[in-house]
Amino acid sequence: MTKLTTLVAETGWDVSADVLPQLDAYCQALWQINEQLNLTRHATYEQFVNRDLLDTYQLQQLIPPNRSVLDIGSGGGVPGIVLAILRPDLEICLAESVGKKARALETLAEAAGVQVQVESIRGEEVLEDYRFDFATARAVGPLEKIFTWLDGHWSMLGKLLAIKGPKWRDELVAAKAAGKTRGLLVRPKSEYAVPGEDWKSVILEIYPDRQS
Repeated sequence: MTKLTTLVAETGWDVSADVLPQLDAYCQALWQINEQLNLTRHATYEQFVNRDLLDTYQLQQLIPPNRSVLDIGSGGGVPGIVLAILRPDLEICLAESVGKKARALETLAEAAGVQVQVESIRGEEVLEDYRFDFATARAVGPLEKIFTWLDGHWSMLGKLLAIKGPKWRDELVAAKAAGKTRGLLVRPKSEYAVPGEDWKSVILEIYPDRQS
């Protein structure tokens, strides 16, 4: 039994044993690339499971089967590539405007054995041509900035799922003060403890108020 297999088993999550080799291959490829290109601060299996896999596992429970997902600012592939591993039924596009990181995502997807579309442009630029059921955002900036990016693009997007830390309420207050939440509904959909931390992560569901 590998270390990753042991750690995942200890969580009690409903993760198929079939995907563990893909997750392991992704980790190994990510950490190798990370030696030359800064993609992640989580360079151990414990950090991967307790942060990256935890966030993605919680996220995937909020997405119905066979939906299209745009991962905004994919960076090192969390949640995008990990989500593709856990949920092969989803059609996933990774938006990463930094060319080197976009090329790294292609390498990581190949190593993990998943089919994803990689766009070396900003997420809002992808939404100019394609519509998605969901977008995901993790560690790409405060809510005010994310809402600014998506302003004028909500007609091409069903819902945004934003993974946030303990400061999300402050971010939301700032976004409201800047007028960036007008016409939007923002609802916490999932809140969960982070191992080794005294705070919780939250996943916010954000979408246009069709009644307004």
